[in-house]
Amino acid sequence: MSLRLIFMGTPDFAVPTLLELVAHGHEIACVYTRAPKPAGRGMKLQPTPVEQEARRLGISVLTPTTLKTPDALDAFRAHNADAAVVVAYGMILPQAILDAPPLGCFNLHGSLLPRWRGAAPINRAIMAGDAESGVMVMKMDVGLDTGDVAMAERLTISDTMTAADLHDALAPLGADLMVRAMGGLERGGLQLRKQSEQGVTYAAKIEKAEARIDWSRPAREVLRHIHGLSPFPGAWCEAALDGEAARIKILRCEPAKGAGAPGDVLDEQLTIACGDGAIRILELQRAGKAPMKAPDFLRGTPLKPPARLG
Repeated sequence: MSLRLIFMGTPDFAVPTLLELVAHGHEIACVYTRAPKPAGRGMKLQPTPVEQEARRLGISVLTPTTLKTPDALDAFRAHNADAAVVVAYGMILPQAILDAPPLGCFNLHGSLLPRWRGAAPINRAIMAGDAESGVMVMKMDVGLDTGDVAMAERLTISDTMTAADLHDALAPLGADLMVRAMGGLERGGLQLRKQSEQGVTYAAKIEKAEARIDWSRPAREVLRHIHGLSPFPGAWCEAALDGEAARIKILRCEPAKGAGAPGDVLDEQLTIACGDGAIRILELQRAGKAPMKAPDFLRGTPLKPPARLG
């Protein structure tokens, strides 16, 4: 037996779940995703990663701008799905949509709920210095990630992990978890539990104003801030290069020995003083250029004491 499912998702993070559901024999009645957006040098309309994969698989795709109209509800119900699977879809599902599938709507969320409800759980977990993250499958309600939880998987966050690294580790873990959850739902054995009312935090959308590096913070906080925003939007600072202030995004770093005034360049290997301790830059990107490893950057742009990053 298999379930007839509506799949709702948008970015790369959602693609492994779609593929695993198909691979395990579930019937995907339709894929809902966000509408294509202009991208690239020619600003051509670019379909979402989920739409690209769905079309490759021959699955019909819908890109409604709202789910709140009677027509949208009728179209949703017309798929006669047993349940809906939602992974980083990016639109609010109204109560009528949540109530439409007889078995409910199930969301894959990239945090250990109730910690980091909301838009940017992967970034926020790293930036906050969390020791672990994970994925959870929950049955959706109208609240912001407040539904009852069915299953969870945990993953250690190391100080070497960037947001991209954690994203890439959680996506397949979540795909496997959702497949197991749908298997339990199909057999009638999926157990749900209410989320704790303790430890609730909210993962607000990342704002550009947060991206500037504050070198006065302790080294580990600076490192986690950099890694939590890598590769996008990218934590940045300014350096005097070629006689003018240039913006540099720092994409990866490591703890280092050294001390100095916050922002001081301490040696010729891009060791930078923080408020307490220091970090060494491993990968960075000048505005308008490709990311590069620190040794490659230093070959073309010497940055050494007494330089300072601001």
